[in-house]
Amino acid sequence: MSVLSCARFGCPNIMCDRLSYEYGYICDECFDELLLRKMSDNTYPISDFMDTRKSEEVPVVAESVVYDYLNNEFAIQ
Repeated sequence: MSVLSCARFGCPNIMCDRLSYEYGYICDECFDELLLRKMSDNTYPISDFMDTRKSEEVPVVAESVVYDYLNNEFAIQ
């Protein structure tokens, strides 16, 4: 098994199990932060998010319709 590092700019997390064939691997913390961002602005591009630095705070999210959409984009491998 190889090291599956998060594709988000500057994120040090490895062993990620969510994969988007368009955006790469994403860790659970970045996925939750992306979910919060998309819940507040559904037009926010995923590619823009992947180019931002990881937040120091760990987000807490509840599942939603946006979760279902992003969960389909970043499938657990």
